[in-house]
Amino acid sequence: MFSAMVKKEFLLVLRDKQALMALFIMPAIFILIMSVAMRDMFSQASVNFAIGIVDLDKSSISKKLIANIDDDKKFSIVDIKNAEFVITMPKGYGNESAKESKIAIKVDGSLKSDEIELFKVNLLQNIVNLKLDIITERLSDFSDEAAAAVGSVSLSGDNLFTLTYNEDSEVPNSTQQSVPTWIVFGMFFMVIPMSNIYINERKQNTLSRLDSMNISIFSLTMAKIVPYIFIGQVQVWIMIAVGMFLVPLLDTPALAINGSISAVIFLSFALSISAIGVSTLIAVSANSSEQASTIGGITNILLGSIGGVMVPKFIMPETMQKLANISPMSWGLDGFLDIFLKGGGIMHVMNESLMLIVFGLVVLVISMMILKVRMERGL
Repeated sequence: MFSAMVKKEFLLVLRDKQALMALFIMPAIFILIMSVAMRDMFSQASVNFAIGIVDLDKSSISKKLIANIDDDKKFSIVDIKNAEFVITMPKGYGNESAKESKIAIKVDGSLKSDEIELFKVNLLQNIVNLKLDIITERLSDFSDEAAAAVGSVSLSGDNLFTLTYNEDSEVPNSTQQSVPTWIVFGMFFMVIPMSNIYINERKQNTLSRLDSMNISIFSLTMAKIVPYIFIGQVQVWIMIAVGMFLVPLLDTPALAINGSISAVIFLSFALSISAIGVSTLIAVSANSSEQASTIGGITNILLGSIGGVMVPKFIMPETMQKLANISPMSWGLDGFLDIFLKGGGIMHVMNESLMLIVFGLVVLVISMMILKVRMERGL
């Protein structure tokens, strides 16, 4: 009997073409639009670079380079913890015996390639100027030779410094932000097909007939959950494919799954439970499809606005970032960012996943209680 009920739910969902469009086509279109729309905002080069400096050499040359950087309006020397770039001058950098020593630069992982290249060019100018000053000073007594030496100077950035990236960065690029955002937002629109099915079955007395056959509310609810868990998984992988293969065609960074596939599956399962719980609660509480769609749409927009869907969390004020933690959409979004951005595995998304599962199950229990009361009252 249970398998027959599950099959019935699959057939009902597949017949609702408009609902399927809302679940699959709408998020895919938003991913393409928002990835391109936010591309320039996420990759815009900084006018002023915030840099921290660690001088292990403490020679006259290293001090002069720091002074040159400090005088350059394109740089601001700040505390290391607030720096976009951290420059480390190794011991012996200013000595002739240590010519192979390179300046080490640690780069905030949120910076884009064009920002890094612009920084390298500006830093290189200061280093070249310092080298030219040193050569000119040392060869000042031999003007002809000095002029020839200065004219022949050619320095490459790769010979002056090495770059490493800060792996703790929490700022995604436009694709890493838009793909999980619209996966989460789109999944919560399960309320549309679910409410249509619940309300039609109530109007057609299907639920009453099933109740008269001694089919429990629990079995009825579980049968409706199974198709949507499957749909949620399909939805996630279609959106990921859009980010990996379609978004790059629009000259926008492709999505890369830096974390484990098992973490994506586990998190998307947990997110499905949460989305199904909210959708079921709205579906069993509404009196009409129109009412369910309105309430569901408003609820999704509110949860999305609070949870970082409409506005990325990292540009929200601190108070709003704290408020975002009450939204299940925020939990799902944080989990996907841990996978896509930080290369996380199942343990990295365990907290978010458990919160989503517990929230979804609690809401499902409340939904079953409401449905039971309504069926007993014939509503």
